[in-house]
Amino acid sequence: MSYTALYRKFRPASFADVKGQEHIVTTLKNQIAAERIGHAYLFCGTRGTGKTTVAKILARAVNCEHPVDGNPCGECETCKAIAAGTSMNVIEIDAASNNGVDNIREIRDEVAYSPTSGKYKVYIIDEVHMLSIGAFNALLKTLEEPPSYVIFILATTEAHKIPITILSRCQRYDFKRIPLTTIADRMRELMNEEQVEVEEKALRYIAKKADGSMRDALSLLDQCIAFYLGQKLTYDHVLEVLGAVDTEEFGRLLREVLENNVVQVIAHLEDLIMQGRELGQFVTDFTWYLRNLLLLKSSDDMEDVLDVSTENLETLREEAGLVRNDTLMRYIRIFSELSNQMKYAASKRVLLEVALIKLCRPQMENDEISMAERIRALEKKLENGRMVQAAPIQSVWPETGQPAGQESHEPEAEPEMAAPEDLQEVMRLWNSIVASAEGQRFRQTLAQAVPKFQENDGRLFVVFSDFLGETYLNSEEKKQELEKIIEGKLGKHVEVKFVLRADEHLVGGRLSKISVEDAIKKFVHADIEIED
Repeated sequence: MSYTALYRKFRPASFADVKGQEHIVTTLKNQIAAERIGHAYLFCGTRGTGKTTVAKILARAVNCEHPVDGNPCGECETCKAIAAGTSMNVIEIDAASNNGVDNIREIRDEVAYSPTSGKYKVYIIDEVHMLSIGAFNALLKTLEEPPSYVIFILATTEAHKIPITILSRCQRYDFKRIPLTTIADRMRELMNEEQVEVEEKALRYIAKKADGSMRDALSLLDQCIAFYLGQKLTYDHVLEVLGAVDTEEFGRLLREVLENNVVQVIAHLEDLIMQGRELGQFVTDFTWYLRNLLLLKSSDDMEDVLDVSTENLETLREEAGLVRNDTLMRYIRIFSELSNQMKYAASKRVLLEVALIKLCRPQMENDEISMAERIRALEKKLENGRMVQAAPIQSVWPETGQPAGQESHEPEAEPEMAAPEDLQEVMRLWNSIVASAEGQRFRQTLAQAVPKFQENDGRLFVVFSDFLGETYLNSEEKKQELEKIIEGKLGKHVEVKFVLRADEHLVGGRLSKISVEDAIKKFVHADIEIED
């Protein structure tokens, strides 16, 4: 006996077996039970969400000799004939290949004859949006006033292409994308029935890859099982068959991009290509990975939305702390544009390489976010390198070797406490200060805080932007830790004061924000050479 694909073998036979479309199933069952059956239905939704399956169940249910709670019994002769495809009462038409006026006229002629057995003659027209304008016009009158024993079920993935005159004559039902958890549970149930051992992580990845389509999920599962027939289907096996990339690879790639290491990034891409990874899928998955990082940085309550394991969530939190929100938004924009371009590109690899170089080189773009990244890169160079200011040429006294007009004196010692004007430098060093702090949560809170100062006051006020800073308001340990870090960076002692944004007015004076522009004006005012 020939093999039957999983999505065909386990196609639902009753409304109870349909997953993820409870709002539609309940309505149809109530109509059948109350004998309030419509004459025309329009089923809309993306591929693989159950439109044709529900249409066939409805056709059996309205003709069933012994329906049970709105479901077909599956045992009577009518149910068996419809299930086997031998019933003359259910006519399936593919509008993609039967889209002419003559095809619709044949239907119009046939509806004049009542069914030989059963109650209703049901016409299921799949991909109805493919009908020509003439065919739609020929269908109008029949669709509006069909005989009492005729039911039309129109199915489409593109409802916007259907004329409004057709839409107004149908009861419209929108099929939703099936949730990831529902797809994974259904696959697990089928694998238990098939006695195939599969890792939970593998099932969840296939469900995610299916993008809300149960049929796509079962087809991908079928493909993976066939490749590793007789073996346990693991997460790594699924990645290999589908040409996908693990999130660990994305973490490595992100770190290389943040280091602006173009050579290593391109070499990493070469390795993925040699492993047979599909470039289009790589772009989609990496964009999704960046989206997860952005959601994590936006809120602490994203575990349910992200739908990742506990160990992966901790890794994502760590990686989210490495990159700024605006930088992530720039990365996502570049890869979203790339995804559209790759659909029609002859050389996908070249486009992907250019996009990765753009991530590493913000100077290739002129938008606001890229300019901010370039400024931060300059600040980092100034922080890590040595600033050498070119001194003006001066004459010296031959006798002493001292500059003319100046007297020899010993250099004065730097004051131990920082002056208010020295606090301008804190902004230039702030990213480095935050990165040196201990504890992931403390670093994230500092990254969202704003350093400010007050005229004639040598203290640094760290203004927390939200309630998360309340944890550290009275923490002497964290205050001393931050003072020690700043002293190591600045060379001077700075007293730190933690303040909530809501309590900023209680400080006793007007706080001024230390801006990037002020820092640049203060420090970038002469010819500068960066020595590595």
